[in-house]
Amino acid sequence: MSLYFIPVETRIPLKFGPETTTHAVCARVRVRVEGRDGKTAEGWGETPLSVAWVWPSRLSYQVRLAALEDFTRRLLSLWRDFPESGHPMELGHLFATQALPGAIEQFNRRRPGQDPLPHLAGLVCCSPFDLALHDAYGRIHGVRTYATYSREFMNHDLSWYYTPEYRSLFHGKYPEDFFVLPAPESLRAWHLVGGKDLLDPSELTGEEPDDGYPVLLRDWIVRDGLKCLKVKLTGDDPEWDYRRLLQVGRMALETGVDWLSADFNCTVRDPEYVNQILDRLLVNHPRIYAPILYIEQPFPYDLETNRIDARSVSARKPLFMDESAHDWRFLALGRTLGWTGVALKTCKTQTGALLSLCWARAHGMTLMVQDLTNPMLAQISHIELAAHAGTIMGVETNSMQFYPEASRPEAEVHPGLYRRREGCVHRGSLGPTGFGYRVEEILRRLPEPEEGL
Repeated sequence: MSLYFIPVETRIPLKFGPETTTHAVCARVRVRVEGRDGKTAEGWGETPLSVAWVWPSRLSYQVRLAALEDFTRRLLSLWRDFPESGHPMELGHLFATQALPGAIEQFNRRRPGQDPLPHLAGLVCCSPFDLALHDAYGRIHGVRTYATYSREFMNHDLSWYYTPEYRSLFHGKYPEDFFVLPAPESLRAWHLVGGKDLLDPSELTGEEPDDGYPVLLRDWIVRDGLKCLKVKLTGDDPEWDYRRLLQVGRMALETGVDWLSADFNCTVRDPEYVNQILDRLLVNHPRIYAPILYIEQPFPYDLETNRIDARSVSARKPLFMDESAHDWRFLALGRTLGWTGVALKTCKTQTGALLSLCWARAHGMTLMVQDLTNPMLAQISHIELAAHAGTIMGVETNSMQFYPEASRPEAEVHPGLYRRREGCVHRGSLGPTGFGYRVEEILRRLPEPEEGL
């Protein structure tokens, strides 16, 4: 098993909540597995260590990034020594429930007086190892990874993974029973309208990148044929948020965009904040209110501490959990509070995403797959989850906005996954095994591998 840290620089700032990101690090893992028959195969997994998203804190970006890298090195040692064998769903579930919590606790004890590493951050650091196992399992059996979530390949049905009150519901069921099959070859692509993204030529300062990629939102819409826009809001400035939705909504009407979503960045504590903005749009601008397909995670990350009754929001628009949905158990809590959907992410581990997918589908919750600004290999497993999940509408995909050049080697092999055309991304280039990376054809020079802790 090998771990690599790959740095990437943003071409324009990416604003998340109160923070603005200009660079990131992706953790890439290579794992070699051996079957009972002695056959071996390699698998790959990759996840951006998205500091601002996984760990809101007053600690500096660099301090948090260094901690995430150190914890990922610690997980490299733990995964190498992990004694279990079996299907990657089993391994991922056992590691996440038995090894990961203790690893986070021990890591935080070694950093007394500092903000503790959150559980969400631990999941993100764990994700590339988990993804690599899922890829390797498909490759060793000579099939696509999503073909392995079935009775033929798994040792246990889904009832093995859930707590007793749900076991009868999942008895005899496997993840493939909750997939959309066959998976679509093309998916609608959601474009992120970030808090610092430019909408109008009057906002240009002359300091924008001159690199051949659009800068203004209208140019992105025209270039990529976009039909879906996700609007990042502040969650603490209602006038700014209302104006932003109005500005983007008007441009959407002018350019033939079909759908909008609103992301309030986990900063809202009173549902009336969201309700008043939506109601104001409904009364004054119904043609902008109508295409808002869903609302994403207005309320704080910690769902157990912040048990906000969200039913008044979901009565107006579908309401999707994202940062709060660490695993399927949080979906169960969120559903009692009025949340109606869940935004899946591979960065919370492939295993966890699939267990959340199955629980949500079994309980009538709607699904979306949201981006972590996934470049390189991370984009492929991300798109594969969306293709099989049966989302409310396509997939969010925005690495081509913020660091398109980071994925140039991968785009040479999979052009349809790294450039949005006619408002869609396309899966037709994927290979026949694992996640379909075709990594042998991707001419990427990796840095020196990291050592475990």
